Amino acid sequence: MRWTVLDSPIGEFSVATDDEAVCGAHFGRVESAVEEPGDALAGRAVDELRAYFAGELTEFGVPVAARRGSDFERAVWREMTHIPYGETLTYGEVARRVGDPGAARAVGVACNRNPVPVLVPCHRIVGAGGKLVGFGGGVERKVKLLELEAGVALRRAWS
Repeated sequence: MRWTVLDSPIGEFSVATDDEAVCGAHFGRVESAVEEPGDALAGRAVDELRAYFAGELTEFGVPVAARRGSDFERAVWREMTHIPYGETLTYGEVARRVGDPGAARAVGVACNRNPVPVLVPCHRIVGAGGKLVGFGGGVERKVKLLELEAGVALRRAWS
């Protein structure tokens, strides 16, 4: 796994690639991260992330792979990728969609264990009634990501 760091509106953001996919992301700088992507896939991931943070990209095209996680966590992470840009679902709704309606708290744990935040958009999952609760990168970052997406979605809808 090779880490690359980029500056973003939510602070430094590190992204990891292997020979096949983006396999990790981290809020902040990972100690081994480099400033310049070391290969084409890392370069593409950094370019897409920069475009996302600039409000120019609403769907990532780079391959993403979770190399760990339970079957339930993987199901939650897959479901996250189906939440449209600029929209949110509640933990309870995600639990229902993965077939375990009583597992809203377990969905929250899966969100916290998401190995590829932003690219696998755990920030789009909110508490009941739209309440902004918990986020591995801090609620302030969650708010910034949701505001970014809402603003872009609104501009696109009205243009």
